[in-house]
Amino acid sequence: MPEKNCPHCRTKDRSEEEIKDLITRLNRIEGQIRGIRKMVEEDVYCVDVLTQVCAAKNSLNSFTKVLLGNHIKTCVADDIRSGSDEKTEELVDLLQKLMK
Repeated sequence: MPEKNCPHCRTKDRSEEEIKDLITRLNRIEGQIRGIRKMVEEDVYCVDVLTQVCAAKNSLNSFTKVLLGNHIKTCVADDIRSGSDEKTEELVDLLQKLMK
């Protein structure tokens, strides 16, 4: 994790509410992944494991949507208001990666 005072590291100030929501989502995903690992270790039937993989993937997609929405509403919007298009270009590149 980058240090807050690191001059070459980019950081983002997030509200306590946003942090709490994101951490809650990540904890849920982490639990799902641990559950999938346990299922594999216990030789659970393939379809049942794949069903849980799908659920974890959906949770990760939901996390991505929330984080992306917050990014657009704050970082990108602030950049546009300041007359820059750096964050917009960065967003376009990111969306191309996410949609592969």
